[in-house]
Amino acid sequence: MIRAVVERLVTSLLVIVGSCILVFSILYLLPGDPMDSILDPSTATPEMIANLRHKLGVDQPFHVQFLNYFGNLLQGDFGKSLLNADPVLPKIWVNLPPTLALTLAGSAISVIIGVLLGVLSAIHRNKPIDIIARIVGLFGISMPTFWSGILLLLIFSIHLGWLPAMGSDGWKTLVLPSLTLGIVGAGFIVRMVRNSMLEVINEQFIVTLRSKGLSEKVIMYRHALRNALIPAITMIGMLMGEMLAGAVVSETVFSRQGIGRLIADAIMAKDLPVVQGVVLFSAIMYVIVNLLVDISYTFIDPRVRRSA
Repeated sequence: MIRAVVERLVTSLLVIVGSCILVFSILYLLPGDPMDSILDPSTATPEMIANLRHKLGVDQPFHVQFLNYFGNLLQGDFGKSLLNADPVLPKIWVNLPPTLALTLAGSAISVIIGVLLGVLSAIHRNKPIDIIARIVGLFGISMPTFWSGILLLLIFSIHLGWLPAMGSDGWKTLVLPSLTLGIVGAGFIVRMVRNSMLEVINEQFIVTLRSKGLSEKVIMYRHALRNALIPAITMIGMLMGEMLAGAVVSETVFSRQGIGRLIADAIMAKDLPVVQGVVLFSAIMYVIVNLLVDISYTFIDPRVRRSA
């Protein structure tokens, strides 16, 4: 088991390094001059632009810039903003709690709705609850995040006035954004859990458990669900990473403070160090979540623990 964890840690580190190279390369090759966001193009002279490039180190070859950037990353330095020279990492830490709360709330909604409806759908196959669950799953998968966010805002905030439309203060401002993310995730989990449960229900060991006289509730919720959770947990881990990306849209629609708003503003201002820092930080978070998901397999399924 320890060996398997170490192997996953090494793989995760390689993924993070690859993400760092990929993010830096993409932003390096993007068209446009970030100097335009610092200096006024109408008044800046070529000498001023050249001096600023030299000061920021962006006049050096690609490999030199990357090695400098990677060396700073190893020291915990994500760079400084081009606009105000503020360190990037403190900006991320300040904006992380609202985004983390949004991601966790959205994930909780996805898991509760998705697992519950997926299990009920499989147990009551081709019955009304199954049809409702499949409709909810299709509805969640088909809705773009920005559309569902605007729809929820119009219904619950503007027409009914139950919840605030914007802001990030208090639990009430978290409800609509987290529902926006959670509904989409629930659609995928419903279908995954339903399909996994249907496969497990038809396994031979379920027939054996029934022949031993175990109640249907114990068989479904203690044995079948546990075996069906492996692919569902993989989907949940991936969705948590997806929700970090979806937070950009949700935080923009509901005017919430967070990492999503931070990167959106940085892209508009061509503040590349901030964009690099946020994307790389999100990639690290995504890798950590999936690493925890992989490790959790060994506790949920004894077969995985024995093979490790």
